[in-house]
Amino acid sequence: MTLLLGRQARLRWLHLIIGGALLMPCFLVGTVVVGMYNRDGNAFDSLPLQLTAFAYALPMAAVTGLFPLARPLSVAAVRALCGVPAERLADGPARTRQARVRTAGWLTLHLALGAVISGMTLALTPFAVTVMTLPFLSSVRNSAVLDLPRALTRPWALALAPFAGLGMLVALAGCAAAAGALLARRAPLLLGPTPDDRLAAAERRAADLAVRNRLARELHDSVGHALSAVTLQAGAARRVLDSDPEFVREALAAIEETTRRTVGELDSVLGLLRQEDEGEDGLTGPTLDALDGLLARCGVPVSYVARGDPGTVPAAVSRAAYRIVQEGLSNAARHGGRAAPVELRIAVCDEELAITLDNPLSGRTPVVRPGGGRGLRGIAERAVLLGGRAEAGPHDDDRWRLTARLPLHIPAQEKR
Repeated sequence: MTLLLGRQARLRWLHLIIGGALLMPCFLVGTVVVGMYNRDGNAFDSLPLQLTAFAYALPMAAVTGLFPLARPLSVAAVRALCGVPAERLADGPARTRQARVRTAGWLTLHLALGAVISGMTLALTPFAVTVMTLPFLSSVRNSAVLDLPRALTRPWALALAPFAGLGMLVALAGCAAAAGALLARRAPLLLGPTPDDRLAAAERRAADLAVRNRLARELHDSVGHALSAVTLQAGAARRVLDSDPEFVREALAAIEETTRRTVGELDSVLGLLRQEDEGEDGLTGPTLDALDGLLARCGVPVSYVARGDPGTVPAAVSRAAYRIVQEGLSNAARHGGRAAPVELRIAVCDEELAITLDNPLSGRTPVVRPGGGRGLRGIAERAVLLGGRAEAGPHDDDRWRLTARLPLHIPAQEKR
């Protein structure tokens, strides 16, 4: 009985009745078409004419399934009423030809079965109830509307009438359950993801992976900058070890401070990998407020000019800006040398944060990390993820310029 009248069966029955209601406008148009060629007959009084109008209605229903929004509406109804797992159905409008054809096939099947079950429900239910009341109501038995055959008024027929009416209702419930089960089985095939949908899902997963790769960029920028600064300080200290002990002490102090700070940042990023102590947007790390300390121990002379208040920049943008400046200084140290002056300009405007970093090109072979560097690509990725842009390249023949523009107002999903 649960299969026929359980909650799932009732919901599927409702889904079928909705399909029948949706087909009704097309069916009425079909009756008009039939009436144009059969002026002597009424489509509502003739079963053959009704079937003909039904045949005209189905192609019109199929055409409506070709519209892109037909699929999400159908999917929502199937998820709510047919008990089909959500992961087996496609999301979003049908954009491709294959998806639209499948949706049209689904809509045709749904509306056709729905019309049949709806018609049976409307016609058979009151008839079955009437049959069940024949033994108890003489007014029903003697009704001119029913005009019962004489055999059905005999005592044995009246005794069987309640069971016959109940059997009709059970048969109706069985037909509705079978039609609902058929729709539930076909829904994943006709409303499920097409190959193009699966490709789009793979692209979304790739985008999610790119967002997670921000943690890898945090490690690269933090540790890479520290190693570059330590290498420069240690190399300079080695060259003047005998002639300038004071400079050697300053270089060793800078190395100590850089490594201590980097260990703290490394612990922070590894904590995120362990899903511990997340910040408000899932990332922690230094912001532009710590820029003075970075400039003091980066190993190259920096001329810094700020326009606006960097302290008003949102945390996610401020962290990205700090990392961009950090990587830019590392590149300047590797390509320009320790003595090459660097010009850093940061401007906080109404809508964006602009970063410009200039340094001379020394012409010497830069210090290259094993395996090559990924700093410029990381800078570009940081900017793009925030909805901004970054560029780097030669400027005025003998200089190198890094520019980045980051929007100050970014969507919540891009902050995470």
